[in-house]
Amino acid sequence: MEEDSPHSCLPLRDFYIPSYILVPESEREEVAEEPICPVIVFVNSRSGGQLGGDLVKTYRELLNKVQVFDLGEEAPDKVLYNLYANFEKLKSEGDRLANHIEKKLRLIVAGGDGTAGWLLGVVCDLKLVQPPPIATVPLGTGNNLPFSFGWGKKNPGTDHHSVKIFLNQVKEAKEMKIDSWHIVMRMKAPKEGTCDPIAPLELPHSLHAFQRVSSSDSLNMEGYHTFRGGFWNYFSMGMDAQVSYAFHSERKLHPEKFKNQIVNQTTYAKLGCTQGWFFASLVHPSSRNIAQLAKVKIMKSPGHWEDLNVPHSIRSILCLNLPSFSGGLNPWGTPNQKKTRDRDLTRPYVDDGLLEVVGFRDAWHGLVLLAPNGHGTRLAQAHRIRFEFHKGAADHTFMRIDGEPWKQPLPKDDDTVVVEISHLGQVNMLATRDCISKSINDPSTPVSHHRNGDDSEDSDGEWDGGRKKFGAAETFKIPEDTDIAHLS
Repeated sequence: MEEDSPHSCLPLRDFYIPSYILVPESEREEVAEEPICPVIVFVNSRSGGQLGGDLVKTYRELLNKVQVFDLGEEAPDKVLYNLYANFEKLKSEGDRLANHIEKKLRLIVAGGDGTAGWLLGVVCDLKLVQPPPIATVPLGTGNNLPFSFGWGKKNPGTDHHSVKIFLNQVKEAKEMKIDSWHIVMRMKAPKEGTCDPIAPLELPHSLHAFQRVSSSDSLNMEGYHTFRGGFWNYFSMGMDAQVSYAFHSERKLHPEKFKNQIVNQTTYAKLGCTQGWFFASLVHPSSRNIAQLAKVKIMKSPGHWEDLNVPHSIRSILCLNLPSFSGGLNPWGTPNQKKTRDRDLTRPYVDDGLLEVVGFRDAWHGLVLLAPNGHGTRLAQAHRIRFEFHKGAADHTFMRIDGEPWKQPLPKDDDTVVVEISHLGQVNMLATRDCISKSINDPSTPVSHHRNGDDSEDSDGEWDGGRKKFGAAETFKIPEDTDIAHLS
């Protein structure tokens, strides 16, 4: 066996980073050869049951221990900030190895989509001149991010041989840019009810309470809350988020039951039945259908809003960035030439500044995704979308961002809850050669596709300052007293 060989305890030199690069003021180490693919590894040890902890152990045995970080013990924002500060110091002293490692550095993150999004947001916030590309190890329930870029969706092997195979895939992987999306939610503080007060920790970690800074903001007044954040894969609202919320609530109450990926997925399917997702026309009140809940507006060209017609039967709406949802399904599919010509719809690209907006009536409608060329109800492609919730029959709905759901209270008075999503920027991912994600810059991309414009700079100045950072906080970080197990 490879693990029992005399050389099994030696670090893999192609990926090795000496300690003095990562630990300031430590003794410098002479390296015979510059590493071809230096990596920093982040593992959510609480993801995947015991697998996260096993991965930490294996990576530390194969690499330098100080280049492998357990996210349960160290946050990535602090790690990367210190690393790049040390890069600058060493380069100023003429250290050629530090300069080489900074240029060649690749990041690996093992965990669920929430964990991967956490690291992506940190890298985006750091505004690096040479941001390192990121590879994702599937270690959660949905694993949409890893699947989108060819890393699979099943929990990985944790033995030496499996990890070495993965590291070599990282070395051979191609870089691909993907869009990031800014989301802002503004609402008046409720005076009563079960959600009073709205605690930031009841929302996904990617939404942060943010102090208004722009005097031109029309809702910059006492009594309003503003939450900002970002996502990479999707925002959804309606019954699919309701089922996800039930799953996460159950896992929070009984974490001991959710140690196995197959058990998790089976439980999720059962909850889909008990929540009425398969029989929505019978048990789901029409007042919670998307068209009755909110007025939806989209922006296809900068500065021009238009109403989006959402069929009254739609009970779930998805705003998609990647071609993977619910563990590898593609709700948008690939529009045929007629759809492309008549409705100006294109295949989904991960770097075209556009979100694909899809609707579903119920879980049976969702099952069409299992058929060849199956897709949901294609509603639009846009680089900005806005939901305006007014006083109505429903007092709440359910939302989720990249797999993290929450129960959202809706207005009891005439005040409007606003959720707005807009293009923010891009980050570098690592992808295998046969990944399902497609780039607009790929030579094989049809030349008829035209980008509708990049709205990453606000024209109205209303959110000035708040969109400078992906997480809309000092850094994109999880509060210290939050259990990161829920990110798996």
